[in-house]
Amino acid sequence: MIFMEEWVKTAITIVVAVVASSGFWAFLQSISDKKNAKTKMLVGLAHDRIMYLGMAAIEKGSITRDEYENLNTYLYQPYKKLGGNGVCERIIKEVDKLPLING
Repeated sequence: MIFMEEWVKTAITIVVAVVASSGFWAFLQSISDKKNAKTKMLVGLAHDRIMYLGMAAIEKGSITRDEYENLNTYLYQPYKKLGGNGVCERIIKEVDKLPLING
């Protein structure tokens, strides 16, 4: 029984030391920074594709249902949830005015 109590005390001491160490928090911060960089990259790539595909549809003067679904559902909506800006929103509003064609 005494061995178990000493083992628990040692385990608690180790856990507290790890959590309190600056290295542990630096590690967590680096994970957060990488996630933020990945999110920014995804937002940037989505922005580029929305602009490119949206402008192509606007220049063409129409859009197919599949093109619209790809642009709106799979690119714009996730982009918007990740905090994308108003430039793409203006493009989508213009695309929404286009006639849907079979294609």
